Amino acid sequence: MTLDPDGYPFIALAAAPSLLARRCRRTRLALGLAVLPVAMAAFFRDPDRRPDAAGEDFDPDQVIAPADGRVMHVGEPLPGTAPAGEWQQVSIFLSVTDVHINRTPYGGEVTEVTHRPGRFLAAYKAESAHENERSEITVVRLVDHDVRTVVFRQIGGVLARRVVTRVRPGQAVRTGERIGLMKFGSRMDVFVPPEVELVVERRQRVVAGETVLGRWPAGGPS
Repeated sequence: MTLDPDGYPFIALAAAPSLLARRCRRTRLALGLAVLPVAMAAFFRDPDRRPDAAGEDFDPDQVIAPADGRVMHVGEPLPGTAPAGEWQQVSIFLSVTDVHINRTPYGGEVTEVTHRPGRFLAAYKAESAHENERSEITVVRLVDHDVRTVVFRQIGGVLARRVVTRVRPGQAVRTGERIGLMKFGSRMDVFVPPEVELVVERRQRVVAGETVLGRWPAGGPS
């Protein structure tokens, strides 16, 4: 199982009590405490997904899930959450048991990456979308003279005290490419233009890099 490098210090820290108990010859206690580093390793697991196959890419009309989790909102943007302009919103809630590696929902050029400090409210609360710490990433792609823009946000939560963003403005990304992670439960918001047909439903479970969230009409408006 591949692990994200950001997880190594946490795994080592979680393993320390078990190693100490073993050194003190408390075998049963050491075995019980060994659950902690195993659980930490599971949190930082980084499985391969469809976009990781060599040479495979998504249809340019598809927008995919950037995170594992459960859809908590689909449709018109929640009040006070959307960027300027007309958008539709998909919000995904990640529990502590979900894979927390994040992927870009749409390929293109990263034109803007912004980070905003904030609170650490529970990620399932509506106000977390505009009050919590977050990173916002804008991706633009030209398809048959049609300029398409997707905005997505990594939003911290009660336990997610650090958002890791590994892309920068000017960088080209593929649909489903790894772009970072959110540590210990959080939320991902995706904003797409009104012409995109959303194909997911509220409470549906989605898989990062595989589940299709919506589709652009071929040859549709920018």
